[in-house]
Amino acid sequence: MSFALFLLILLVVTGAVWALESGWLRRRRAADAVQPWWVEYSVSFFPVILIVFLLRSFLVEPFKIPSGSMIPTLLVGDFILVNKYVYGIRIPVWNRKVIEVARPERGDVMVFRYPPDPSLDYIKRVVGLPGDRIEYRNQRLSINGEAVPVRPLDDYLFKERMQFSRRYLEKLGAVEHEILVEEDAPQALPGLAFPHAANCQYNSEGLRCVVPPGHYFMMGDNRDNSSDSRVWGFVPDENIVGKAFLIWLNFNELGRFGAFK
Repeated sequence: MSFALFLLILLVVTGAVWALESGWLRRRRAADAVQPWWVEYSVSFFPVILIVFLLRSFLVEPFKIPSGSMIPTLLVGDFILVNKYVYGIRIPVWNRKVIEVARPERGDVMVFRYPPDPSLDYIKRVVGLPGDRIEYRNQRLSINGEAVPVRPLDDYLFKERMQFSRRYLEKLGAVEHEILVEEDAPQALPGLAFPHAANCQYNSEGLRCVVPPGHYFMMGDNRDNSSDSRVWGFVPDENIVGKAFLIWLNFNELGRFGAFK
């Protein structure tokens, strides 16, 4: 059971008890009688659960980064906040969009439900929009026939294993961000049979994909250590959760508080 569904059930149960207490139970109880414990707890927690549910469903939701696929932008253990309304207002739990606000743009760091298993939340960077022609060959990214601009930076050191990776500054749309590339890494191969797989062609140099309508092509910033759209396919619009916009805590590196691109 997802946390969103669990929270909704708690909200419905405590809300029902709160309504019964306000409209019926309190009138039938003697003036000096003590509330049953289940009524007391429900009435006390209902406003808190309601506020948490509304905030988490429509405004912001916290997430913790579990893997290194977005290094160097996001590190393992980063706690981030995700804007839930920037891409539209959605019905909680069912995730159906009811009000259009804006659409994802290239360069956005987006949280979404993992297409092969929607019970899992993933985070990657938006690389391809509907209709885009994406090519990733020999560790170079092109969109609609134009190479994405990159500028070399100092190598990135993975302290835990004392290993360097090539680091570049990449520009996707209006967003500049760092990526890591391992020049001798093998090209990504399709690991799953995914919807619209016929839109992608793979060879020894990499891949070429045409993003279908209503879908997005996602990639990790740690390019050669990321399971992303190159492996499991496109992200449909209905799987979008929101846009990540802030690192608010990392117990291992307290100085990481702040915004990221």
